[in-house]
Amino acid sequence: MELTPDVCYQALKTKDRRFDGLFFVAVRSTHIYCRPVCTVKLPQQKNVTFYELASACERDGYRPCLKCRPELAPGNANVDSKNRLVIRAISRIEDGALSTDTIEQLAHELEVTSRHLRRVFESELGVTPVQFVQTQRLLLAKRLLTDTNMPVSQVAMVSGFSSIRRFNALFVERYRLSPSQLRKSTISQSPQADTFACHLSFRPPYDWQSMLSFLRARACTGVEYVDNDKYMRTVLIDGVTGWVSVSLSDKPSMLLVTLSSSLAPKFLQVLTRLKRLFDLQAKPELIDERLGEIAMKHPGLRVPGACDAFEVAIRAILGQLVSVKTASSFAGKVAAKYGKRIETPFPELCLTTPQPADLARARVDDLVALGIMPLRAQTLINFAREYLHGKLVLRPGVDYDATVAKLTALPGIGQWTAEYIAMRCLAYPDAFPAGDLGIKKALNLTSQKALTTEVEKYRPWRAYAAMHLWKTLETKIPG
Repeated sequence: MELTPDVCYQALKTKDRRFDGLFFVAVRSTHIYCRPVCTVKLPQQKNVTFYELASACERDGYRPCLKCRPELAPGNANVDSKNRLVIRAISRIEDGALSTDTIEQLAHELEVTSRHLRRVFESELGVTPVQFVQTQRLLLAKRLLTDTNMPVSQVAMVSGFSSIRRFNALFVERYRLSPSQLRKSTISQSPQADTFACHLSFRPPYDWQSMLSFLRARACTGVEYVDNDKYMRTVLIDGVTGWVSVSLSDKPSMLLVTLSSSLAPKFLQVLTRLKRLFDLQAKPELIDERLGEIAMKHPGLRVPGACDAFEVAIRAILGQLVSVKTASSFAGKVAAKYGKRIETPFPELCLTTPQPADLARARVDDLVALGIMPLRAQTLINFAREYLHGKLVLRPGVDYDATVAKLTALPGIGQWTAEYIAMRCLAYPDAFPAGDLGIKKALNLTSQKALTTEVEKYRPWRAYAAMHLWKTLETKIPG
């Protein structure tokens, strides 16, 4: 559906959660911008302007609503942008690339000039990279000030500001109150001094139990734990370790996230990874409408992403030609041997996932001793080396076809595994394991040609079609 002013205003009138995060409403009389689900008095249509990005609202002088909190809105999927350069840039920014690097360094990494990056960014999104990053940092700071007990000085640092003075000045300039004033007007929701909590929004419907079921079957012992209500795991990012717990919130269309305080320096990266893992930027109504009948039994079924792309990829390799249970056993043994031991309040969480450098140095004999076949052990080592040296990049926005080609060029990685990795690690919505026997069975087809023809109607959401077809059969897929 085209987001015309009339469509947006109707969504605002009805507080339609399907549109949450797809646009923001700027009210000229108050100079405040809101989410379409905001419960404040409905403004007249002649007094509002609709924006796709919060950063565009702030560029034009609007400040975020303290009631509906625009920083909590679910975002647009990166694939919604037609420009791959912008997708890659946003993905790196969300991973914290500009916390330490400059625009020039990011442009160099993306193999373009900084001038070209700025021009394309502004043309595609209507804001410059600096404006986008500033808004992201300020909204992150606003969230931390509202939801945690984190000291203001630490909030500034975690949000990416190198100067507390600059942080305070920009916050007052944009939001017309100081960080301390905002802190005084809110009550932290952190349950304990050594943890802090926040919420992540999604567009309903969301099949939470199916997501937990998928992750529970593939949980790596020591690294992950999944029960009937929540998902828990350890986290390791740039040497910083900790744990997270995610459950369905009692607030509408939200997940409740609890993090150990040790992860404060990597708050943005952790939230970004969780958004990808739980596919929170999906537009279920749009997807299910395209999928039709196969989506009716499980509306809001998501494609599980990756909290750690390397972890998911090695798990996919371990899962080739074996059951889910066996693959989980292998993953646990690999984590016990090559992961790092850490302390958490939970006996189920005591290991971090193995890092590329550790597996790149592994010996085939040591992996074989864990029960892994020699050829698969060598594939793991080869993959780890390629990943370690940057020859394989697994994140949203990278070229899908080129990445699948690089994966299948590695001995021991077939087309099915490459497509599965693309589904989860690249968050590519049209990745599709066309040779999957379970999908053929679900569609009552026998030939590969017939399958290829049949699933064309599901583009560009074939990854979601695969999830629904597997769910139909409750197929124990590898990975």
